[in-house]
Amino acid sequence: MRKIRNILAGIVLSVSAGIFLLSIVFRLTGIYYNNTPSFPVGFYKIVDEPVGKGAYVSFCPPQGEVFDMAVARHYISRGNCPGGYGMLLKRVFAQGGDTASINEAGITVNAGLLPNSAQLKTDIDGSVLPQYRLGEKMLGDSEYLLMSDVNPNSFDARYFGLIAGLQIQHVVEPFFTWGY
Repeated sequence: MRKIRNILAGIVLSVSAGIFLLSIVFRLTGIYYNNTPSFPVGFYKIVDEPVGKGAYVSFCPPQGEVFDMAVARHYISRGNCPGGYGMLLKRVFAQGGDTASINEAGITVNAGLLPNSAQLKTDIDGSVLPQYRLGEKMLGDSEYLLMSDVNPNSFDARYFGLIAGLQIQHVVEPFFTWGY
């Protein structure tokens, strides 16, 4: 029995070390692994493209109460961003010059209601979600509206509002994904 336990412990240690090394290799080669339901699970590669509408971006959330709550409720992970937040992956739906609004009915950009953008009152555990409001506003040059259009349960602009361009780290594109 002890021999089997030692073999299993060795396998677990080897797999853990392999996953750790693989994550370092991915970071060094500019590949992100997304395991959240906001977008298809899989690998996203950093690309040398400007931040623009429709682009997938990784960003560090700004420090604040809403993101502290998101970490505490496990909507987002802990990580190396200021505040101990993990980096998030979202899609750009509005940028400087676009007009946007956010209310319980959803997010409107340039007078069009975005799909899957209605605010939910509670999460799947029944906890009350923040209800961010933004009256019709023309976004400034360094403001971005980021969200997921494939998952109506995503923690995105509906709950935290606009993101400053300085928060955006990279533009990424799907490299190898599955689902959806």
